[in-house]
Amino acid sequence: MASRKNGTGLLERTLRRFRRAWRGTGYGTPLEPFSPGLNTADIKRLHRQIGACLEARGGEVSARARAAQLGEAYLELNPAGRQRFLEVLAQDYGVDQTKVGEAVASYQHASDEDARRTAENALRTSLMAPRIHLLSLFNALDDGVKFLVDLRGELRSFARSDPELAALDAELSARLASWFDVGFLTLRQITWESPASLLEKLIEYEAVHAIDSWEDLKKRLDSDRRLYAFFHPNMPDEPLIFVEVALVRGLASSIQQLLDTDTPALEAETADTAIFYSISNCQPGLAGISFGNTLIKRVASDLARDLPQLKNFATLSPLPGFRKWLDAQSSETLDPLIGTSDGNRVRELAEAENTVSALHTLLGKEDWPDNEPVAKALESIIIPLAAHYLLNERRETGARDRVAHFHLSNGARIERINWLADTSERGLRNGAGLMINYRYVLRYVEENHEAYCTDGQITATSAVRKLLQR
Repeated sequence: MASRKNGTGLLERTLRRFRRAWRGTGYGTPLEPFSPGLNTADIKRLHRQIGACLEARGGEVSARARAAQLGEAYLELNPAGRQRFLEVLAQDYGVDQTKVGEAVASYQHASDEDARRTAENALRTSLMAPRIHLLSLFNALDDGVKFLVDLRGELRSFARSDPELAALDAELSARLASWFDVGFLTLRQITWESPASLLEKLIEYEAVHAIDSWEDLKKRLDSDRRLYAFFHPNMPDEPLIFVEVALVRGLASSIQQLLDTDTPALEAETADTAIFYSISNCQPGLAGISFGNTLIKRVASDLARDLPQLKNFATLSPLPGFRKWLDAQSSETLDPLIGTSDGNRVRELAEAENTVSALHTLLGKEDWPDNEPVAKALESIIIPLAAHYLLNERRETGARDRVAHFHLSNGARIERINWLADTSERGLRNGAGLMINYRYVLRYVEENHEAYCTDGQITATSAVRKLLQR
């Protein structure tokens, strides 16, 4: 039931809504349709329409009308046509290098402060690509911001192999980042009484633990659960990002237990811990614009205010890069990290000549978590290796694991590594069934953030660090 739409799917889904909104506000009749793939003759007409928008003949209202017509025409194209449309913008409506050069020369030769300020303004104007002005016209249209967000979602897929489209993507991303500054966003709690259309979007957008049914969703909105989302004023019905929270006693150690629909709800007032177990970005077009760090801190603050008995704020997070890292290691790398007796045991169980082959063999069996001798032998090896992976394996930006990097950069500490905490196919394939509790101790969040972001220092409990000594 839970299916995450790609950028094209989102555009198709919202086409009808855009058309109703734009035609219903007097923006005029549609253009003569382009061919779905946008042929050469269509591109000539496209240039004329874009030129009319940029010239703003008849004033801003007329320019917006033309932009609405252009937007609807874009949505009627097939994926290849949309890519060609965006290539036209990228190739023909970028920054005018001649004007930039002239503006730079004027700035360099400015004779006084007034001339310098004038030249500086001219330089700033020359650096604004006409295509960005064109796209900005959509900002004033009903659902225009959502249109641009979805357009960028599709643009990102095209830009991976095209430097000119990548430049357009960077420009649009910067513009969206300013429009979606967290200061403009509102935090809302979503409950079972929220509109059905919004609840359906939660099912669609959940990216970590799929929502399998309405019963599953209802459980996640029960009295011992909380779900919060950020919204933008110009997209009031579209969540940007949401986080799911379980109110429990003690640190949760199993996602299957946490999501079990048969588990009775706990009285929220008796809980001492808030577990953040899923965070999902809802808009592919806002990729690279960070909301998650602010969201978690805001929600933790609100929960501490509303439920003052809560003492712990922590996550139950996946370790998505662990198996990929583990599978790439050689015996020369792993053997020094593994005790001799532990290595002997897994080699014997797997009937393998070396530890790497033994781990590949045992972890490759679908039923290994149910095989007690195998699971026990793997536990003694995998947990210390996970501690090494979290604490010692680095990228230039910080921790190698992206989820670890996210929470550590937010000021959390590594609290505990949980064995067989996610026994789903995905959990076993990506993280060998491990999940991590990252704990947010509110009074130390900023200190931990500074230590990690400035010096690369990872904060972890002594219990996690002792795993390196096994």
